[in-house]
Amino acid sequence: MRRVTKLAAAVTATAALALTTAACGESSTESAGDKNKGVGLAYDVGGRDDHSFNEAAARGADRAKKELGVGMKEMSAGNDETESVREQRLSSLAKAGFNPVIGVGFDYGKSVNKVAKDFPGTTFGVVDSPSKAKNVAGLVFAEHEASYLAGVAAAKKTKSKKVGFIGGVNNALIQKFQAGFEQGVKDTDPKIKTTSQYLYPTNTKGFNDPAAAKDKAKGMLDSGIDVIYSAAGQSGVGSIEEVSKEKGAWAIGVDSDQYRQPGLAKYKDAILTSAVKNVDVAVFDLIKSVEDGKPMHGTHSFDLKQDGVSVATSGGFIDDIKDDIDAAKKDIADGKVKVDDRP
Repeated sequence: MRRVTKLAAAVTATAALALTTAACGESSTESAGDKNKGVGLAYDVGGRDDHSFNEAAARGADRAKKELGVGMKEMSAGNDETESVREQRLSSLAKAGFNPVIGVGFDYGKSVNKVAKDFPGTTFGVVDSPSKAKNVAGLVFAEHEASYLAGVAAAKKTKSKKVGFIGGVNNALIQKFQAGFEQGVKDTDPKIKTTSQYLYPTNTKGFNDPAAAKDKAKGMLDSGIDVIYSAAGQSGVGSIEEVSKEKGAWAIGVDSDQYRQPGLAKYKDAILTSAVKNVDVAVFDLIKSVEDGKPMHGTHSFDLKQDGVSVATSGGFIDDIKDDIDAAKKDIADGKVKVDDRP
Protein backbone atom coordinates (compact mmCIF):
# COMPACT_ATOMS: atom_id res chain seq x y z
CA MET A 1 0.00 0.00 0.00
CA ARG A 2 1.23 3.49 -0.76
CA ARG A 3 1.27 6.00 1.99
CA VAL A 4 -1.71 8.32 2.14
CA THR A 5 -1.01 12.00 1.78
CA LYS A 6 -0.53 13.36 5.29
CA LEU A 7 -3.47 15.09 6.78
CA ALA A 8 -2.96 18.93 7.79
CA ALA A 9 -8.85 -2.27 24.46
CA ALA A 10 -10.42 -5.12 26.27
CA VAL A 11 -12.08 -3.83 29.45
CA THR A 12 -15.59 -4.06 30.79
CA ALA A 13 -17.98 -1.29 31.66
CA THR A 14 -17.11 -1.89 35.30
CA ALA A 15 -13.42 -1.27 34.65
CA ALA A 16 -14.23 1.92 32.78
CA LEU A 17 -16.31 3.13 35.71
CA ALA A 18 -13.51 2.27 38.12
CA LEU A 19 -11.04 4.36 36.16
CA THR A 20 -13.47 7.26 36.12
CA THR A 21 -14.03 6.97 39.86
CA ALA A 22 -10.28 6.86 40.51
CA ALA A 23 -9.95 10.22 38.82
CA CYS A 24 -12.57 11.97 40.94
CA GLY A 25 -11.35 15.07 42.65
CA GLU A 26 -10.01 16.36 39.32
CA SER A 27 -11.86 18.82 37.16
CA SER A 28 -13.41 17.18 34.10
CA THR A 29 -11.19 19.37 31.97
CA GLU A 30 -7.96 18.38 33.70
CA SER A 31 -5.70 15.47 32.88
CA ALA A 32 -3.32 13.67 35.24
CA GLY A 33 -0.25 15.89 35.36
CA ASP A 34 1.35 17.91 32.63
CA LYS A 35 3.17 15.10 30.85
CA ASN A 36 1.47 13.51 27.87
CA LYS A 37 1.33 9.76 28.43
CA GLY A 38 0.88 9.01 24.74
CA VAL A 39 -2.09 7.76 22.76
CA GLY A 40 -5.26 6.36 24.28
CA LEU A 41 -6.97 3.92 21.92
CA ALA A 42 -10.58 2.91 22.46
CA TYR A 43 -11.27 -0.02 20.14
CA ASP A 44 -14.57 -1.14 18.70
CA VAL A 45 -15.96 -4.58 19.62
CA GLY A 46 -13.55 -7.38 18.82
CA GLY A 47 -10.56 -5.54 20.24
CA ARG A 48 -7.06 -5.24 18.85
CA ASP A 49 -6.82 -8.76 17.48
CA ASP A 50 -9.82 -8.75 15.16
CA HIS A 51 -7.54 -9.29 12.10
CA SER A 52 -9.34 -6.41 10.43
CA PHE A 53 -10.47 -2.92 11.42
CA ASN A 54 -9.19 -2.56 14.99
CA GLU A 55 -5.93 -4.22 14.09
CA ALA A 56 -5.37 -1.62 11.38
CA ALA A 57 -5.68 1.16 13.97
CA ALA A 58 -3.36 -0.76 16.29
CA ARG A 59 -0.69 -0.91 13.58
CA GLY A 60 -0.72 2.87 13.35
CA ALA A 61 -0.32 3.22 17.11
CA ASP A 62 2.41 0.56 17.19
CA ARG A 63 4.28 2.47 14.51
CA ALA A 64 4.01 5.68 16.53
CA LYS A 65 5.29 3.85 19.60
CA LYS A 66 8.28 2.55 17.67
CA GLU A 67 9.14 5.62 15.61
CA LEU A 68 8.07 8.43 17.94
CA GLY A 69 8.53 6.76 21.31
CA VAL A 70 4.99 7.51 22.49
CA GLY A 71 3.24 5.57 25.23
CA MET A 72 -0.04 3.75 24.62
CA LYS A 73 -3.08 2.50 26.51
CA GLU A 74 -5.70 0.31 24.86
CA MET A 75 -9.30 -0.34 25.85
CA SER A 76 -12.11 -2.17 24.03
CA ALA A 77 -15.85 -1.88 23.62
CA GLY A 78 -18.24 -4.65 24.61
CA ASN A 79 -21.20 -5.94 22.64
CA ASP A 80 -24.21 -3.64 22.40
CA GLU A 81 -22.98 -1.15 25.03
CA THR A 82 -24.52 2.23 25.83
CA GLU A 83 -23.32 5.70 24.96
CA SER A 84 -22.55 6.42 28.63
CA VAL A 85 -20.14 3.49 28.79
CA ARG A 86 -18.29 4.73 25.73
CA GLU A 87 -18.17 8.24 27.17
CA GLN A 88 -16.73 6.93 30.45
CA ARG A 89 -14.04 5.00 28.59
CA LEU A 90 -12.96 8.05 26.62
CA SER A 91 -13.09 10.32 29.67
CA SER A 92 -10.94 7.92 31.68
CA LEU A 93 -8.23 8.03 29.01
CA ALA A 94 -8.28 11.82 28.79
CA LYS A 95 -8.25 12.23 32.59
CA ALA A 96 -5.31 9.85 32.83
CA GLY A 97 -3.28 12.15 30.58
CA PHE A 98 -3.40 10.44 27.21
CA ASN A 99 -3.33 12.68 24.15
CA PRO A 100 -4.62 12.03 21.58
CA VAL A 101 -7.59 9.90 22.59
CA ILE A 102 -8.93 7.97 19.61
CA GLY A 103 -12.27 6.20 19.27
CA VAL A 104 -11.91 3.45 16.69
CA GLY A 105 -15.23 3.00 14.94
CA PHE A 106 -18.48 4.54 13.81
CA ASP A 107 -20.16 3.92 17.20
CA TYR A 108 -17.76 6.34 18.90
CA GLY A 109 -18.97 9.26 16.78
CA LYS A 110 -21.35 10.82 19.31
CA SER A 111 -19.32 10.03 22.41
CA VAL A 112 -16.01 11.38 21.09
CA ASN A 113 -17.54 14.66 19.97
CA LYS A 114 -19.36 15.03 23.30
CA VAL A 115 -16.48 14.14 25.62
CA ALA A 116 -14.00 16.28 23.66
CA LYS A 117 -15.80 19.43 24.78
CA ASP A 118 -14.94 18.61 28.41
CA PHE A 119 -11.23 18.32 27.60
CA PRO A 120 -10.34 21.28 25.35
CA GLY A 121 -6.61 20.74 25.89
CA THR A 122 -6.75 17.16 24.56
CA THR A 123 -6.95 16.18 20.92
CA PHE A 124 -9.52 13.51 20.12
CA GLY A 125 -9.87 11.41 17.00
CA VAL A 126 -12.67 9.24 15.72
CA VAL A 127 -12.40 6.75 12.88
CA ASP A 128 -15.39 6.50 10.53
CA SER A 129 -17.26 9.52 11.88
CA PRO A 130 -16.99 13.28 11.23
CA SER A 131 -15.69 15.96 13.56
CA LYS A 132 -18.24 18.10 15.37
CA ALA A 133 -15.96 19.71 17.95
CA LYS A 134 -12.96 22.03 17.65
CA ASN A 135 -10.49 19.53 19.12
CA VAL A 136 -11.70 16.46 17.21
CA ALA A 137 -10.20 14.97 14.06
CA GLY A 138 -12.75 12.92 12.14
CA LEU A 139 -11.09 10.28 9.96
CA VAL A 140 -13.53 9.06 7.32
CA PHE A 141 -12.96 6.71 4.38
CA ALA A 142 -14.49 5.99 0.98
CA GLU A 143 -15.31 2.37 1.81
CA HIS A 144 -17.78 2.23 -1.05
CA GLU A 145 -15.05 2.99 -3.58
CA ALA A 146 -12.76 0.19 -2.39
CA SER A 147 -15.79 -2.09 -2.27
CA TYR A 148 -16.58 -1.23 -5.88
CA LEU A 149 -13.17 -2.56 -6.90
CA ALA A 150 -13.83 -5.67 -4.79
CA GLY A 151 -17.05 -6.06 -6.76
CA VAL A 152 -15.16 -5.86 -10.04
CA ALA A 153 -12.80 -8.59 -8.81
CA ALA A 154 -15.69 -10.78 -7.67
CA ALA A 155 -17.47 -10.41 -11.00
CA LYS A 156 -14.33 -11.33 -12.91
CA LYS A 157 -13.55 -14.37 -10.74
CA THR A 158 -16.95 -15.99 -10.15
CA LYS A 159 -17.64 -19.13 -12.16
CA SER A 160 -21.17 -19.69 -10.88
CA LYS A 161 -22.25 -16.12 -11.67
CA LYS A 162 -23.37 -15.85 -8.04
CA VAL A 163 -21.59 -13.71 -5.44
CA GLY A 164 -22.41 -12.73 -1.87
CA PHE A 165 -21.98 -9.93 0.66
CA ILE A 166 -22.11 -10.42 4.44
CA GLY A 167 -22.42 -7.34 6.65
CA GLY A 168 -21.91 -7.45 10.41
CA VAL A 169 -24.53 -4.86 11.38
CA ASN A 170 -27.09 -3.21 9.13
CA ASN A 171 -26.09 0.40 9.69
CA ALA A 172 -25.21 3.31 7.42
CA LEU A 173 -21.50 2.57 7.47
CA ILE A 174 -21.73 -1.10 6.46
CA GLN A 175 -24.31 -0.23 3.83
CA LYS A 176 -21.54 1.73 2.09
CA PHE A 177 -19.58 -1.51 1.67
CA GLN A 178 -22.67 -3.28 0.35
CA ALA A 179 -23.58 -0.52 -2.08
CA GLY A 180 -20.12 -0.23 -3.60
CA PHE A 181 -19.71 -3.99 -3.94
CA GLU A 182 -23.09 -4.48 -5.59
CA GLN A 183 -22.46 -1.64 -8.03
CA GLY A 184 -19.00 -2.93 -8.93
CA VAL A 185 -20.43 -6.36 -9.70
CA LYS A 186 -23.34 -4.98 -11.71
CA ASP A 187 -21.24 -2.55 -13.75
CA THR A 188 -18.85 -5.39 -14.63
CA ASP A 189 -21.46 -8.02 -15.49
CA PRO A 190 -25.17 -7.26 -14.99
CA LYS A 191 -26.02 -10.96 -15.40
CA ILE A 192 -24.33 -11.88 -12.12
CA LYS A 193 -26.62 -12.30 -9.09
CA THR A 194 -25.50 -10.64 -5.86
CA THR A 195 -26.98 -11.79 -2.53
CA SER A 196 -26.48 -9.43 0.42
CA GLN A 197 -27.23 -10.45 3.99
CA TYR A 198 -26.54 -9.13 7.51
CA LEU A 199 -25.69 -10.95 10.73
CA TYR A 200 -27.60 -8.55 13.00
CA PRO A 201 -29.90 -5.60 12.30
CA THR A 202 -28.51 -3.33 15.06
CA ASN A 203 -26.57 -5.31 17.70
CA THR A 204 -22.83 -4.62 17.50
CA LYS A 205 -22.25 -8.30 18.30
CA GLY A 206 -22.36 -8.56 14.52
CA PHE A 207 -18.72 -7.49 14.51
CA ASN A 208 -17.74 -10.11 17.09
CA ASP A 209 -19.57 -13.32 16.12
CA PRO A 210 -17.45 -15.49 13.80
CA ALA A 211 -19.82 -18.44 14.29
CA ALA A 212 -22.74 -16.48 12.87
CA ALA A 213 -20.70 -15.39 9.85
CA LYS A 214 -19.51 -18.95 9.33
CA ASP A 215 -23.11 -20.19 9.22
CA LYS A 216 -24.13 -17.39 6.88
CA ALA A 217 -21.25 -18.16 4.53
CA LYS A 218 -22.12 -21.87 4.55
CA GLY A 219 -25.65 -21.08 3.48
CA MET A 220 -24.38 -18.93 0.63
CA LEU A 221 -21.91 -21.56 -0.53
CA ASP A 222 -24.63 -24.22 -0.43
CA SER A 223 -26.73 -22.01 -2.72
CA GLY A 224 -23.97 -21.89 -5.34
CA ILE A 225 -22.32 -18.60 -4.43
CA ASP A 226 -18.57 -18.90 -5.00
CA VAL A 227 -17.24 -15.43 -4.00
CA ILE A 228 -18.13 -13.91 -0.62
CA TYR A 229 -17.17 -10.42 0.57
CA SER A 230 -17.56 -9.89 4.32
CA ALA A 231 -17.60 -6.49 6.05
CA ALA A 232 -18.07 -7.68 9.61
CA GLY A 233 -14.93 -7.05 11.64
CA GLN A 234 -13.82 -10.10 13.61
CA SER A 235 -16.93 -11.99 12.48
CA GLY A 236 -15.48 -12.07 8.99
CA VAL A 237 -12.90 -14.61 10.19
CA GLY A 238 -15.70 -17.17 10.38
CA SER A 239 -16.76 -16.44 6.83
CA ILE A 240 -13.20 -16.71 5.50
CA GLU A 241 -12.70 -20.01 7.32
CA GLU A 242 -15.86 -21.48 5.80
CA VAL A 243 -15.00 -20.32 2.30
CA SER A 244 -11.55 -21.90 2.60
CA LYS A 245 -13.22 -25.32 2.89
CA GLU A 246 -14.94 -24.97 -0.49
CA LYS A 247 -12.74 -25.79 -3.45
CA GLY A 248 -12.84 -23.06 -6.07
CA ALA A 249 -14.53 -20.52 -3.78
CA TRP A 250 -13.06 -17.15 -2.88
CA ALA A 251 -13.30 -14.88 0.17
CA ILE A 252 -12.75 -11.13 -0.04
CA GLY A 253 -11.33 -9.53 3.09
CA VAL A 254 -11.92 -6.08 4.50
CA ASP A 255 -10.18 -3.10 6.14
CA SER A 256 -6.74 -4.78 6.44
CA ASP A 257 -4.92 -6.88 3.86
CA GLN A 258 -6.25 -10.09 5.37
CA TYR A 259 -4.01 -12.32 3.25
CA ARG A 260 -1.11 -10.97 5.31
CA GLN A 261 -2.74 -11.39 8.74
CA PRO A 262 -0.79 -14.03 10.73
CA GLY A 263 -3.98 -15.21 12.43
CA LEU A 264 -5.50 -16.03 9.04
CA ALA A 265 -2.42 -17.68 7.51
CA LYS A 266 -4.06 -21.09 7.15
CA TYR A 267 -6.87 -19.59 5.08
CA LYS A 268 -4.86 -17.16 2.98
CA ASP A 269 -4.99 -19.19 -0.23
CA ALA A 270 -8.75 -18.61 -0.27
CA ILE A 271 -8.50 -14.83 0.14
CA LEU A 272 -8.85 -13.35 -3.33
CA THR A 273 -8.20 -9.76 -2.27
CA SER A 274 -9.19 -7.32 0.48
CA ALA A 275 -10.85 -3.91 0.36
CA VAL A 276 -8.31 -1.96 2.40
CA LYS A 277 -8.77 1.19 4.47
CA ASN A 278 -5.52 2.88 5.47
CA VAL A 279 -6.65 3.37 9.06
CA ASP A 280 -3.10 2.72 10.26
CA VAL A 281 -1.73 5.69 8.34
CA ALA A 282 -4.52 8.00 9.51
CA VAL A 283 -3.99 7.01 13.15
CA PHE A 284 -0.23 7.47 12.90
CA ASP A 285 -0.59 10.89 11.29
CA LEU A 286 -2.98 12.02 14.02
CA ILE A 287 -0.60 10.90 16.77
CA LYS A 288 2.36 12.55 15.04
CA SER A 289 0.46 15.80 14.64
CA VAL A 290 0.01 15.96 18.41
CA GLU A 291 3.66 15.10 19.01
CA ASP A 292 4.66 17.86 16.58
CA GLY A 293 2.52 20.39 18.39
CA LYS A 294 0.24 20.88 15.40
CA PRO A 295 -2.75 18.67 16.24
CA MET A 296 -5.13 17.75 13.46
CA HIS A 297 -8.77 18.80 13.71
CA GLY A 298 -11.82 18.83 11.50
CA THR A 299 -12.97 16.07 9.18
CA HIS A 300 -10.44 14.43 6.87
CA SER A 301 -11.54 12.16 4.04
CA PHE A 302 -9.47 9.31 2.61
CA ASP A 303 -10.66 8.24 -0.82
CA LEU A 304 -9.50 6.16 -3.77
CA LYS A 305 -8.00 9.10 -5.63
CA GLN A 306 -5.49 9.78 -2.84
CA ASP A 307 -4.93 6.09 -2.08
CA GLY A 308 -6.84 6.32 1.18
CA VAL A 309 -8.52 3.07 0.19
CA SER A 310 -7.44 0.31 -2.18
CA VAL A 311 -7.68 -3.37 -2.98
CA ALA A 312 -4.83 -5.65 -1.92
CA THR A 313 -2.84 -7.66 -4.45
CA SER A 314 -1.16 -10.05 -2.00
CA GLY A 315 -1.12 -13.63 -3.22
CA GLY A 316 -1.24 -12.56 -6.85
CA PHE A 317 -4.80 -13.85 -7.27
CA ILE A 318 -6.02 -10.74 -9.08
CA ASP A 319 -2.91 -10.14 -11.16
CA ASP A 320 -4.70 -11.46 -14.24
CA ILE A 321 -7.45 -8.86 -13.92
CA LYS A 322 -5.18 -5.95 -13.03
CA ASP A 323 -6.17 -4.01 -16.15
CA ASP A 324 -9.85 -4.24 -15.19
CA ILE A 325 -9.15 -3.09 -11.63
CA ASP A 326 -6.93 -0.24 -12.80
CA ALA A 327 -9.51 0.91 -15.34
CA ALA A 328 -12.24 0.97 -12.71
CA LYS A 329 -10.01 2.84 -10.29
CA LYS A 330 -9.18 5.45 -12.93
CA ASP A 331 -12.84 5.94 -13.82
CA ILE A 332 -13.70 6.54 -10.16
CA ALA A 333 -10.74 8.86 -9.57
CA ASP A 334 -11.56 10.82 -12.74
CA GLY A 335 -15.20 11.15 -11.77
CA LYS A 336 -16.50 9.10 -14.69
CA VAL A 337 -18.02 6.61 -12.28
CA LYS A 338 -19.89 7.83 -9.19
CA VAL A 339 -20.06 5.07 -6.62
CA ASP A 340 -23.25 4.85 -4.57
CA ASP A 341 -22.90 4.94 -0.79
CA ARG A 342 -26.37 3.48 -0.16
CA PRO A 343 -27.79 0.20 -1.54
